[in-house]
Amino acid sequence: MRKCALLNSDLARVIALSAHTDEITIADAGLPVPECCERIDLALTHGVPAFIDTLKIVATELQIESVVIAEEMLVYNCAVHTQLLQLLDEIGEAQSHPIRLNTVSHQAFKTQTANSRAVVRTGECTPYANIILQAGVVFK
Repeated sequence: MRKCALLNSDLARVIALSAHTDEITIADAGLPVPECCERIDLALTHGVPAFIDTLKIVATELQIESVVIAEEMLVYNCAVHTQLLQLLDEIGEAQSHPIRLNTVSHQAFKTQTANSRAVVRTGECTPYANIILQAGVVFK
């Protein structure tokens, strides 16, 4: 059994295969997943697992250079947006490299998910709780 925080084998595999600038999307329960992307469905029920909890675990394994969120999150999901900004600061400190935050329209976000190695579906049931993670490198 793995000793680290991430136990899901499909997600661990996708992270292990990720190289610099590769993208992984963490999505709420409602985001459409493009046919071209691997779908890793973690959703068990409404809210389980939560978006923020999933991101916390993924960040223990993935060096994150930048992220993309929908600008609608700022308006329609202030609580998650606030938690996300705090978490991104914490992750940036832990990995000794700040994370660049990019915002786009929700429509542009959905289009960009097609570039992801995988879309990780959580049980999150709040609006616009989605993020595209761009992999960084662990060296300078």
